[in-house]
Amino acid sequence: MEETHSEPQLQELQSHVERILQLMGEDATREGLVRTPLRVARAMQDLTRGYGQDPLAILRSARFREDYRQMVVVRDIQFYSLCEHHLLPFFGKVHVAYIPDGYITGLSKIPRVVECFSHRLQVQERLTSQIRTAIDEALQPLGVMVVVEAQHLCMQMRGVEDPGSVTTTADFSGAFNQVEKRDEFMRIIRG
Repeated sequence: MEETHSEPQLQELQSHVERILQLMGEDATREGLVRTPLRVARAMQDLTRGYGQDPLAILRSARFREDYRQMVVVRDIQFYSLCEHHLLPFFGKVHVAYIPDGYITGLSKIPRVVECFSHRLQVQERLTSQIRTAIDEALQPLGVMVVVEAQHLCMQMRGVEDPGSVTTTADFSGAFNQVEKRDEFMRIIRG
């Protein structure tokens, strides 16, 4: 299910990071930076490991028949991702609800799907939709709702420099097209 990064890829990433340091005016051979290209290359492989994962396979690996048709909520799933526009982190919490229609999945699979999609270059809006779509496709529930709350370092460290701002996105399907169901979910995640 998970593809590992190759040694040639690691070496190529490392050489590009070394070149970036040089272009910034740094001496990539000085003591504090000599291992930085390798560390950054390994970090990039780790931060983008989601490309080698199949979110549908994750959900289906623990799919069980169950005659339960009430809301299942997994909230406060921590995530970290890289903004595809600046390669700076954004991070926060994901809240997921689905209403089963014959199938449930292991509860740990929902955070694993969040991790799979967040470990790719992302925008928050796409991340939100990808999580919802994967759950819809793998479980075919009566409905799915996903809410993502995140802080973006590209907004906080550069550009507008607005520390502490939080961006919220939501995507929903099926039964969550009903306002009452969305409101019920929002009450649950707000505690």
